[in-house]
Amino acid sequence: MNRYIILLRGINVSGKNKLPMAELRDMLNELGFQNVQTYIQSGNIILESKETKEVVCQKIKEAIAAKFGYDLPVLARTPEEWKSTLESYPFSQENEKIVAFTFLDRVTKESVIEVKGINEDEYKIVDDVVYLLCPSGFGKTKLTNSVIEKKLKATATTRNLKTTKKLLELATS
Repeated sequence: MNRYIILLRGINVSGKNKLPMAELRDMLNELGFQNVQTYIQSGNIILESKETKEVVCQKIKEAIAAKFGYDLPVLARTPEEWKSTLESYPFSQENEKIVAFTFLDRVTKESVIEVKGINEDEYKIVDDVVYLLCPSGFGKTKLTNSVIEKKLKATATTRNLKTTKKLLELATS
């Protein structure tokens, strides 16, 4: 059995794409996934399946479209990949409120993106993750999901340090 951390992009944001977690868990259990857990309301899922990451993502994407009518990106990582991502964070984690990870749906060869006005914010692109340090705060940064997606031509979803750590804890307990 494979364990995965699943990320949904763009649910329960500013009243848009409302997706109740209890209904999502029920749907995932009906699909045959096991040990399904969700964390907070922003599309974080831990589950187990015999299927590959790609098959799991496709099944979830299709089921959400059928049941809720949303066409949402779905990304998956193994706990080992997740742990490696956390351990590879290249900046200070002293202030966890300004640390984040943007997960991409594919590996990118880009290492630099042109973004004007990022001021003291920093980023580092490694494979399928963009590591973010945003001292100006996430409400003010120009390094948004939309900008990263456009520049890298990839689907992306961002999680802060607290959520990223908690998902690893849930996936490995």
